[in-house]
Amino acid sequence: MSKERARRREVREAEAAARAEARAVAEAKVARKRARKAAWQRRLGPFSPRGETGKQTGALANKRRTRLRVILMLLLAVQVFTWFARPDWQARLAAFVIAVFAFPVLAVFAL
Repeated sequence: MSKERARRREVREAEAAARAEARAVAEAKVARKRARKAAWQRRLGPFSPRGETGKQTGALANKRRTRLRVILMLLLAVQVFTWFARPDWQARLAAFVIAVFAFPVLAVFAL
């Protein structure tokens, strides 16, 4: 009977050792991945992609983003129209300054 228990214990210990080795390999792989990612972010500095963790995903946020994009496209269209319609730089600059000041107001009142 003791030989049978010894054999079972050896099997259990071998399985535990295999699981521990697999766990160590997986942890090493995760550590290498983290190190690679950290090195990549250090190399890129402020230009590294941060992901969109702070992005709101609800229906209202989607509607708000759509409205802001529409406002920006309209202001861009006004800039392009002014660029082609008026040859003088003063009018182009005035249109740009007005658009810069109008965007926050339109964004607030359009939402």
